[in-house]
Amino acid sequence: MIELEGVPELIDPVMVAAFEGWNDAGDAASTAVAHLDREWKGEVFAALDAEDYYDFQVNRPTVWMDAGVRKITWPTTRLSVVRVGGEKPRDLVLVRGIEPSMRWRSFCNELLGFAHELGVELVVVLGALLGDTPHTRPVPISGTTSDPDLAQRMDLEETKYEGPTGIVGVLQEACAHAGVPAVSLWAAVPHYVSQPPNPKATLALLNRLEDLIDVRIPLGELPEDARAWQVGVDQLAAEDSEVAEYVQTLEEARDTAELPEASGEAIAREFERYLRRRDGHTKPPTTPPKPVGEDDESSEE
Repeated sequence: MIELEGVPELIDPVMVAAFEGWNDAGDAASTAVAHLDREWKGEVFAALDAEDYYDFQVNRPTVWMDAGVRKITWPTTRLSVVRVGGEKPRDLVLVRGIEPSMRWRSFCNELLGFAHELGVELVVVLGALLGDTPHTRPVPISGTTSDPDLAQRMDLEETKYEGPTGIVGVLQEACAHAGVPAVSLWAAVPHYVSQPPNPKATLALLNRLEDLIDVRIPLGELPEDARAWQVGVDQLAAEDSEVAEYVQTLEEARDTAELPEASGEAIAREFERYLRRRDGHTKPPTTPPKPVGEDDESSEE
């Protein structure tokens, strides 16, 4: 059951969701929502009933000690709300959990009922997939929607994917049928270095989310973590000639496929982001900002 007691009236609320599991390569998407929750000190106010949606033999509960008392944490989906300050404050409803094992339609309907109660104006679902992308290049981020008007207004792609899908695709379609504007943002994670964490992909998702909903997201140590991650993968690749050659092949394919216009758009977005951060009294970098994420197509919804 969802409890809405104690939730204040929200300002222009946007729901941002991510789910661990099949939709979350490198844990990039769930880590992005966890980052928002941590940076803005979100308060959990509701959780879905774990008995309704999870197979505990697949997603097992964990036992832990609290002042000598054994307690159990059950796998579930939790909801919190954070307020983004500034000249135009707005609220984010953060949904973070594990892809459900069963009753996906009921799961989505419960979340949509919750969104309706709180007056959510837009649902953004984050995901990450494995792709043939080199770790040395900006992380490809694709934004998709089932709404043609929303696609045009927000510079998104209309969903054309066909094939197996996860809870991200199912929730987006449930939103479309319910008349709730919904967007999916997907990060492409190099398949040859898919183990979590992947701070570079998380950072790219947050940058694209920042552009989409027009808020300034505090990034904390993520940029430095992303640079350290890339240096570490560089070192591992250099130790294996076959991997190094494969990465070079991916780089050549990526560079050949990119159009100058697309690169120019990415640079423009990055410069606009830099100006927003400067105006927000963030200390400007001593060197021009380097792009860490740009829009590319991906193969998954």
